[in-house]
Amino acid sequence: MKEVEQIVTLKNYSMCLRDAVSSFTRQLINNLFDETHLKQSGAKTKLDFLKILDRLSIKNGEELWSEFESSHLYIRQRLDLDALAAEKNDPAAKSLEEIYLAYPGFYAIAVHRLSHQLLKQEIPVLPRMMSEFAHGVTGTDIHPGAEIGDSFFIDHATGIVIGETTVIKSDVQIFQGVTLGGIQVKKSLASTKRHPTIEKGVVIYANATILGGDVVIGENSVIGANVCITESIPKNSVVTVQSENNIFQKRN
Repeated sequence: MKEVEQIVTLKNYSMCLRDAVSSFTRQLINNLFDETHLKQSGAKTKLDFLKILDRLSIKNGEELWSEFESSHLYIRQRLDLDALAAEKNDPAAKSLEEIYLAYPGFYAIAVHRLSHQLLKQEIPVLPRMMSEFAHGVTGTDIHPGAEIGDSFFIDHATGIVIGETTVIKSDVQIFQGVTLGGIQVKKSLASTKRHPTIEKGVVIYANATILGGDVVIGENSVIGANVCITESIPKNSVVTVQSENNIFQKRN
């Protein structure tokens, strides 16, 4: 019996772009916070951006860069509010400089705010590559589609997951291991809101899990460690685990 040769056509993917996007993202962050670095490397950062878009077969690179660059001052202002929130809320923070230079949660937020802008400009693939770079560096997985308000503070950062359609209002704090996810994983739900809304002033402690696109955590609520929530919580609530299978909810 003759052996049948199977001819497989493999599509090429530019895997080396992962390294290029990592370098580009680092440059962006450095430029955003260091004026001297921006003067020295700003032109190269733009060129790298255009090269990445070209490799992704994305047109109108110059226009896209111009729009992206014009957003940088606003993004920097919002990140300064994030840094101030970290200094205000973390007793271990000794200075603002420490926040900017040493806090992985702040770094993850910085990459998110940049990648979110690119997603708003309808640039495919690149925003997700940037968020995955931040995920690898910080242990914090924030989808670029998530909408995050001002003065956002992530403490410790490791193991955090924030899904694509999550909405987080201003003055929210979250701790390590928190998941803001979908209650179902179905491709048919791709265009629906699958992840929760976190209202203003909420604090979510370590390893809490909040699931579902219809779930709203009311403003100024406190979600305790290890809680799993699949229903909305009224404002000013305190939710904690009293025993293995018992959730206690207290309203002020």
